[in-house]
Amino acid sequence: MFGIVRPCRHRLGEKLTSQWMAHLCGLCLALRGDHGQFARIVTNYDGLLISVLTEAQADPGAAGRRTAGPCPLRGMRTASVAHGEGARLAAAVSLVLASAKVRDHVVDGDGLLARRPVARAARRVAASWDAAGARTGTAVGFDTALLVDAVERQTGIEALAGPGTPILTVTEPTETATAAAFAHTAVLAGRPDNAAPLAEAGRLFGRLAHLLDAVEDLRADDTSGAWNPIAATGTPLAEVRRLADDAVHGVRLALREAEFTDGRLVHRLLAHELRTSVDRAFGATSCAHTAGPRAAG
Repeated sequence: MFGIVRPCRHRLGEKLTSQWMAHLCGLCLALRGDHGQFARIVTNYDGLLISVLTEAQADPGAAGRRTAGPCPLRGMRTASVAHGEGARLAAAVSLVLASAKVRDHVVDGDGLLARRPVARAARRVAASWDAAGARTGTAVGFDTALLVDAVERQTGIEALAGPGTPILTVTEPTETATAAAFAHTAVLAGRPDNAAPLAEAGRLFGRLAHLLDAVEDLRADDTSGAWNPIAATGTPLAEVRRLADDAVHGVRLALREAEFTDGRLVHRLLAHELRTSVDRAFGATSCAHTAGPRAAG
């Protein structure tokens, strides 16, 4: 399970934890329903934010929920889970971004992916996820070509980046992709006036996700020789921290400009939990509790 927003149950509280799990399970089931069991492995903590944002903007009573059957990850209990266009958009985005992550690992030659037969198989899986994401995206009116284009531009930008390159040049494709996904939740919820502030929140969230991933991987990448934007551009960690703090603040300001039917879970995840994510990445805080409920579907 990957993602930078990994809330603890005790911080969310019982009610918000139940809502969070409904979206996590909903994403997992949307992936299974449209693309089969194997697709469920791309379920991730950040992807479900798309589902959360869509529901938070929906008219009262319009939020899509259904009762899911027993699942081993829920102790064989049934549960109310999110479903509908928000969960399907989250699934489309998760598939395309997971495809990008696989390709990145192939390029870096991580682990078994250093072996050519394994790398070829991984590329085929990535291509199938791109196609699957495109189908689901089309079904909810979202063009995943925006995400694929960002992924493809990322490779070229990284190849040209070196000491002195602004690190925000490297994070731009991720910012652009996430902005588009966040903005489309406003379209699905029938809140067109929310598209601009949510695009801004998404842009800064994408920046933050890219920076924190680089911080958390910095030591391992240095050991393995893998490419890392912080090391490649020579950006001091103090500057990365400043940019991360500014992004958290910017997300909060952008969310204030959007209208929500019920924004409590959005605020908890994209304001409070983002701050915790930054502190965790820079080693400024720790939590003895579970990093987050397990995925279930």
